[in-house]
Amino acid sequence: MPKITVTNGPEIDASEGERLTLALRDADVDILHRCGGNAKCTTCRVEITAGEPAQMTEAERDKLQEQEKIGEYRLSCQLLCAQDMTVTPLMTIESTGLDDRGPRPQDSITPEPVWVDKPE
Repeated sequence: MPKITVTNGPEIDASEGERLTLALRDADVDILHRCGGNAKCTTCRVEITAGEPAQMTEAERDKLQEQEKIGEYRLSCQLLCAQDMTVTPLMTIESTGLDDRGPRPQDSITPEPVWVDKPE
């Protein structure tokens, strides 16, 4: 069972293969996901300080390359809990003043994931 440690937050016992964004949301961690977990808006961004996966979805890679943010953060909606990680949510209701997180993402990664190695 992967342990997700949230900087200045809880330690979460996530289910193997669970979407990171859902593990965070279900533990009441303040994190946005305004597009509903589809790698379109980047509001679910997290900094990973330990345990960063070596792979990412093509959708995440393409969105981060488009915004020239590869290596700066990851999209929690495109990450699976498969190992212990330490994460810091970067966009929150508190920090943005928005009134809600966004719609609950589906249980499985959307769009259908195609896994690629994370660019250096």
